[in-house]
Amino acid sequence: MQRRRGGAQLIRVTRRPGTRSDGILRIGNATIRCRLGRAGITRCKREGDWATPAGRYALIDVLYRADRTLPPGPHLAARPIPANLGWCDDPADVRYNRPVTLPFGASHEAMRRADSLYDLVGILDWNVTHRSLHRGSAIFLHFARIDGTPTAGCIALSPADMRRLLARLRPGCRFEVG
Repeated sequence: MQRRRGGAQLIRVTRRPGTRSDGILRIGNATIRCRLGRAGITRCKREGDWATPAGRYALIDVLYRADRTLPPGPHLAARPIPANLGWCDDPADVRYNRPVTLPFGASHEAMRRADSLYDLVGILDWNVTHRSLHRGSAIFLHFARIDGTPTAGCIALSPADMRRLLARLRPGCRFEVG
């Protein structure tokens, strides 16, 4: 049985003891290794600090590269990533921490990357619904790098573990990091 707080499915993410950027993700009785931000987990998240923010947040969207992979499964709605989708990471722009249409003049990430990191990506509600400037942007659940390097603040899993996790998730699930 999966732990629930307030009726929502709860996924817990913690730092693996003795490490900064190795994480452990727990859902029910399953434990999955993950990668965290290079600076570890922080309660004072700032734009560009390379840390994964501590807190509770929802999975608000799931996107996938239809030209490279299939949607994650029957329980979560997922949308294909359009070729012109970006994500603004410029605190000086009114679209900070929001999806944007490319080309885009302010600092941003392209959601259709040359590598596979965002072939299947979950948008986590860190600083999205209730946005504060400089509190961090583009905190995603995505594929880990093959070489195992840390993220810039996201939570990353192997492709197999990501699919296994998303197959278990239900709408309304919440992530608790810390």
